[in-house]
Amino acid sequence: MSFSSTLRRAGLLGPAALALFGPLAASAQETAPEATEAATEAAASALNSGDTAWMLVSTILVLFMILPGLALFYGGLVRAKNVLSVLMQCTMITAAVIVVWVLWGYSFAFGGSESAFFGGFGKLFLSGVTPESESGSIPELVFICFQMTFACITPALIVGGFAERVKFGAIVLFVILWVSFVYFPIAHMAWDENGLFFGWGTMDFAGGTVVHINAGIAALVGAIVIGRRAGYGKENMAPHNLPLTLVGAAILWVGWFGFNAGSALSAGGTAALATINTFTATAGAVIAWSLVEKAVRGKASMLGGASGVIAGLVAVTPAAGFVGPVGAIVLGATASVVAYYFVAVVKIKLGYDDSLDVFGIHGVAGIVGAIGTGVFASGSLGGVGYEEGVTMGAQVWTQILAVLVTIVWCGVISAILYKLVDMLVGLRPTVEAESQGLDITSHGEVAYHS
Repeated sequence: MSFSSTLRRAGLLGPAALALFGPLAASAQETAPEATEAATEAAASALNSGDTAWMLVSTILVLFMILPGLALFYGGLVRAKNVLSVLMQCTMITAAVIVVWVLWGYSFAFGGSESAFFGGFGKLFLSGVTPESESGSIPELVFICFQMTFACITPALIVGGFAERVKFGAIVLFVILWVSFVYFPIAHMAWDENGLFFGWGTMDFAGGTVVHINAGIAALVGAIVIGRRAGYGKENMAPHNLPLTLVGAAILWVGWFGFNAGSALSAGGTAALATINTFTATAGAVIAWSLVEKAVRGKASMLGGASGVIAGLVAVTPAAGFVGPVGAIVLGATASVVAYYFVAVVKIKLGYDDSLDVFGIHGVAGIVGAIGTGVFASGSLGGVGYEEGVTMGAQVWTQILAVLVTIVWCGVISAILYKLVDMLVGLRPTVEAESQGLDITSHGEVAYHS
């Protein structure tokens, strides 16, 4: 029934009124289908402004983790003559991976391929992505940016394993190759609906395998392939600025809320769970590291406290949206104790030079966190529970399989890439350049003037 017919039947539309309101009524009748169509389109859209706003903030928080967070954390841990080299490495890696991600990285990870290992070529150069493209309840461009920051921070973590002894150009070349052949495939396996780990039902909420185990294994392989720093075991290689390190660790903790809670990809209960777990697991890890250090060394150090922060954050990364707050405390504390053992005992016994303990903290705590997720996700332990028909034992085995695949994939390909880069451009600077410091020999500047 038309607008004019309705008024006439109600006795409100006589001849004069019809002449006055008829055109207006006809106009309303003509635009009604258009309004209905617009309303239908709006209802069909899954975009949510609250989710979008949260994901934009989370994306910026993850960038904040890298610059300045990770850069300052690493910068304080190296010697004064190498601090600028670490800051520049983090900066250039971020810039290079952003470009790579847009050109082919997003496609390799989330390009729509049905392969269990590779995302395909369907979204090279972000083909087909528009401001109207959707990814769940957020624009696809927001999802692209969020995942891009993960791709940036992971190779930036690796450089701590061989800090102070690798050429700047060699690092950049290695990173471009590494994200292409290691990071993007593992990201596809874990987070794409067609991925290997995803199909297994592996629980990796924010990157236990993709980010931390990946980075830790690549750093360990690099430390072994490249060799020790000149003067290792003979010269004083203590951190030059621990306050800088704590500032960096604190920024990392703040940014990690975007990293973990943002991985819910929405602003809801799961993001809230990831938020409280990022608090509690980290607190448990700091306390545990300090207690162990006090028992072993007689004093709880600030460096130990900062290391505990990172260990707890790493451990809860795969578990953040699956475990309860109390389980997160236990998980963070457990990972912290195991990581301390690797940093203080295993590394020294084996003699490898993991400069900033990337494997000892990220790799080890990442493994503990990934496997522990399968335990503490149990509903009986306060977690969200498993899929129907899945037992704790089955879930833990699935977690172990994903960890093993990541270790082998990353370890083998990383070793090949280190050797390839060494053949192409050489990995290490001269002994003289390394002794003088990479700040001046690689970048022509110094951090501090006497």
